[in-house]
Amino acid sequence: MQQMMRQMGIQQVELDNVERVEIICADKKVIIEPASVSKVNMMGQESWQVSGESREESLDTAVEISEEDVTTVAEQAGVSLDEAQAALEAANGDLAQAILDLKQE
Repeated sequence: MQQMMRQMGIQQVELDNVERVEIICADKKVIIEPASVSKVNMMGQESWQVSGESREESLDTAVEISEEDVTTVAEQAGVSLDEAQAALEAANGDLAQAILDLKQE
């Protein structure tokens, strides 16, 4: 099989000691662990083959914002609760930054 692949211009190399492969998507992370990885070169085009057990993890990094924080920002900046909530979300939960942003508007 290896000889036929070489005749067709295909080279395959197994990577040793690969413990984990992570694929980062916009909304999740796919983790393959343990992983078996091969690098395949076919006529100058390099590709990778990965196999193993996979699992997915969420990339949701939303900051939890308390009602108390929303109320504090609303009072300090003199805005509605909805505006304070939006400012806190934009500032990743940073109260001081949210207040500054609202006062600059």
